[in-house]
Amino acid sequence: MSRPRARRSDYLHFSTLTTRWNDNDAYGHMNNVVYYEYVDTAVNNWLRHAAQMPVPHGDIVGLVVETACTYHASLSWPERIDAGLCVTKIGRSSITYGIGLFSEGSDDAAGEARFTHVYVDEKTRRPAEIPQTLRKAAEQILRPGNN
Repeated sequence: MSRPRARRSDYLHFSTLTTRWNDNDAYGHMNNVVYYEYVDTAVNNWLRHAAQMPVPHGDIVGLVVETACTYHASLSWPERIDAGLCVTKIGRSSITYGIGLFSEGSDDAAGEARFTHVYVDEKTRRPAEIPQTLRKAAEQILRPGNN
């Protein structure tokens, strides 16, 4: 039974990542844990560039509190990956991201991830309100019908 797969149109921001030689496992495809490395990279690239967060040296930092990934198809080296990103929920101190990993040129996601950051004060590690610049950037890629 095939599961429904996310499509490119489900995401509002894209970045291109390149697989690495060591991403392949003994079966010749990208190991499942490596998908999370690409998810983390996609979110943090967006934070640095689109949201203008000084990752990793800000007063407010995002700590991962929850992740999940559904695997639909294999990715492997050498391959370019298009990482689609959207926001599915914005809270007072947290943001949940949706990430789709696509083989170059494919409209169907090879992997779909959910990734939640709780933003905290860098020194105290206590939850902090999402900075206004981050909130505005997150609202720009908020998936319609969410929040």
